[in-house]
Amino acid sequence: MSDHDISQRRACRLVSVDPKTVRREAEPDNPEIRKCMREIAATRRRFGYRRIGLMLEREGIVMNHKKLRRLYREEGLAVKRRRGRKRATGTREPMPVPDGPSKRWSLDFVSDVFGPARRFRMLNVIDDYTRQCLALVADTSLSGARVARELDRCIRLYGRPETIVSDNVL
Repeated sequence: MSDHDISQRRACRLVSVDPKTVRREAEPDNPEIRKCMREIAATRRRFGYRRIGLMLEREGIVMNHKKLRRLYREEGLAVKRRRGRKRATGTREPMPVPDGPSKRWSLDFVSDVFGPARRFRMLNVIDDYTRQCLALVADTSLSGARVARELDRCIRLYGRPETIVSDNVL
């Protein structure tokens, strides 16, 4: 602008820019706040930007939450994602084979679909020694009360087993 003898206002109008954006000085980058944020995030890994903001306020550093979030993101700070649940380690021994009928029953839940939207489920109760299917219950919904009722019916017919196993893990 000084090279062409034109006012700042007229130059901004020619290039369709708001004069306030040209006149505004960029604020300093706040290296001391960034340093404090990194120190807090290093000791408190589960703290997000809001809790780090509270910690900064306790130290006397108060700022807008939007600016705090921007600095937090620019620093690459983020709450680390929690890992899944730990699985059992070690070798598993095979389950011993039962030595007689009604020693061990296996429960299994199977599901399928009748078409685009009609899902049905089946409960299978199998004697592991004889490989006999003691119960096969099919329904659109199998509640816990219904499963207990069917097991009681099987116990009345075949006697109580020593153990009941199921491979369904919640």
